[in-house]
Amino acid sequence: MAGKNLPIKPYLKWAGGKRQLLSEIKKHLPQNINSLTYYEPFVGAGAVLFDLQPQKAVINDFNTELILTYRVIKDHIEELIQELQIHKEKTNEAYYYEIRATDRDKTEFNTLSEIKRAARLIYLNKTCYNGLYRVNSQGLFNVPYGRYKNPAICEEPVLRAVHNYLAANEITITSGDFEDAVKNINKESFVYFDPPYHSPDKTNFTGYQADGFNEDEQIRLRDTFLNLTKQGIQCLLSNSDTPFIRELYQNPSFEIIAVLAKRTINSDADGRGKVNEVLIKNRSNT
Repeated sequence: MAGKNLPIKPYLKWAGGKRQLLSEIKKHLPQNINSLTYYEPFVGAGAVLFDLQPQKAVINDFNTELILTYRVIKDHIEELIQELQIHKEKTNEAYYYEIRATDRDKTEFNTLSEIKRAARLIYLNKTCYNGLYRVNSQGLFNVPYGRYKNPAICEEPVLRAVHNYLAANEITITSGDFEDAVKNINKESFVYFDPPYHSPDKTNFTGYQADGFNEDEQIRLRDTFLNLTKQGIQCLLSNSDTPFIRELYQNPSFEIIAVLAKRTINSDADGRGKVNEVLIKNRSNT
């Protein structure tokens, strides 16, 4: 993927981020990845996207506030940086809770500009406890204050690098269901699925959306993966290494690869550190 923007990296902390697994993931990418359209239906903080820097990509996430940050960085970088500088100058514990509370009144929240909403998410992400993104059953952000001495609220070089990449390439940014994100795909494409991980004991952090991502959704994702495989589309998927996931992908069409990942964000401290995960690729991805 020519013309890489070298300083680029994720501008958010994100549970399940893939920076620690990039070397393993890249071992299992198709050899012709440079000539394919890259699809990432659960883009999260974009670690794989920003490492590969494809010239043509479709990125998606069900989290509309997250996807809004990508759009604002692409289209309104100067205004976003100005807004983040304001947050940086004002930040303290009381200010954090004031900004966090703005989604409690949905009418008022919906009147905020896209720039202010994007800046709010980035600010909360950089100053909240452990960098979690978590919402309650009403969809309200509910992570407590992080008490950092010097949080990196406005990483201007990183934000500008992300802007330069998104603006200079053919990157389609959508927010919706993962199945819809790959609806119009063709064989000249590659899909990387990084869904909320299966967590039977609820220690992995999966609170990205109010209605969660349960085992029925994992099954629906498997079915989508299988349908794409039947179409001859190359795919790779990450998930936790659980008996449920291994059983779900016990199919001649799939290859399951065990990997060890270092995790620093988890709702339970015992779930941090090195954990077992899997990469699953389809047989056409060889």
